[in-house]
Amino acid sequence: MTFPELFDLPTIVDLCTAGKAVGVSLGTAYKLVQAGRFPCPVMRLGHRYQVPTAGLMKALGIELVAVDPDDVADGAAFAARVR
Repeated sequence: MTFPELFDLPTIVDLCTAGKAVGVSLGTAYKLVQAGRFPCPVMRLGHRYQVPTAGLMKALGIELVAVDPDDVADGAAFAARVR
C-alpha cells in the first residue's frame, strides 16, 4: 500500500486490508492471528477479524499526525532550492 492509501483508511479495517498493508496474504494473516503473532492488535467481532487502523499504523512505524498540504508544498519548494 502507498502512504496516501494508508492515510485514507477508515478507523477500523478488515484483516485482508491489514494483511495487504503489512505485506502478507490473507491466508498468512489468518495464520499469524491464530498464532497470536499478527504485528498489531486484532479484534474478533462476530465471525470477522477487524484491525484498528491506529494500531496498524503504529506497527508500520507511521505516526498518525495530520499533514497540512501547505507543509508539503513548502517542503517540496525547500528541497528544490537545496539541490
